[in-house]
Amino acid sequence: MRKDNQVKNVVKFMAVVCLAVVTALPLSAQQYTIKFATLATDGTTWLNVMREFDAAVRKESGGRLGFKLYAGGVQGEDKDVMRKIRLGQLHSAGITGVGVGEISSKLRIHDAPFLFEGPEEVDFFLKTFENELSAEFTKNDFVNLGWAEVGFVYVLTNKPVRSVADMNGVKMWAWEGDPIAAAAFQSLGISPIPLSVTDVLTSLQTGLINGAYTSPLAAVALQWNTRVKYMLNVPLADASGAVVVSKKKFDTLPADLQEILLRNGRKYMGELTRKSRDENAAAIQTMRRNGVTVLEVADPKMLKEFAATGKKARQSLVGKLYDQDFLNRVEKAVADFRATQRSKK
Repeated sequence: MRKDNQVKNVVKFMAVVCLAVVTALPLSAQQYTIKFATLATDGTTWLNVMREFDAAVRKESGGRLGFKLYAGGVQGEDKDVMRKIRLGQLHSAGITGVGVGEISSKLRIHDAPFLFEGPEEVDFFLKTFENELSAEFTKNDFVNLGWAEVGFVYVLTNKPVRSVADMNGVKMWAWEGDPIAAAAFQSLGISPIPLSVTDVLTSLQTGLINGAYTSPLAAVALQWNTRVKYMLNVPLADASGAVVVSKKKFDTLPADLQEILLRNGRKYMGELTRKSRDENAAAIQTMRRNGVTVLEVADPKMLKEFAATGKKARQSLVGKLYDQDFLNRVEKAVADFRATQRSKK
């Protein structure tokens, strides 16, 4: 009898141990990891939303799929990251327009100077040309998980600029290797100084440059606003952004995980764009409070001059980034939408 009780106790103990082990195991062990890189740092909305995206994907997939995040530019700038994705060292990235252009030069039309006057026009453009833009990603071996704009870009200077003529003498920075920036500033009559993003703050401090361009939110985050005195309140361009994954990696995922990734990508990148727009508006007020003078341009003649330089810059990129037909279609679609919206007011 005593031996029987000992056997029963051992059996009960083993049953408890087995139950504990089973309970401690995840619903499903992670089978697929997407290595993701971004310039965004901890604490920024970009990275916060990306973590929410990752959490949603892990939850819906039962733990089978998740991202491994490399933040703060530890994998390099956009061009470095895109090269690593093609080598298979990374799979995915949150990129600016420069990175998008590494996938397809045609997509850079999103960043074209003075093309859009407001976010409604950007949304209209992305919706109208959605299939054509998506095809560019696919044919170049990428999948776009969602557009996430950086925001409208403004010119920041240490001398007041209210017109095209006022740009004369500005030592303007341009992102090294970015044809859009080069074309924009050349159309404004200045030769920009090409530098890496990481060199801008120091160059503003030393006087190597006295002008830069970025979104208000980025200006505050990068502390460029502490080294400039003025912001021209005429949007230079809408800086595009996107979260992409290599098609090679995407194709390794089962169909259900592909669906989870795409659906949540659209959801969270849409949320990121909305938050980015709100935070950019708030950042302008932060810049004002910190001593940056926001220069308004009320003269219709001056606004037409900026629009004309934008058209000139966009035209100069035909045959380099996109063809004439595509430019004509985009410009006409945006102009027609703008006219319709104005007629409603």
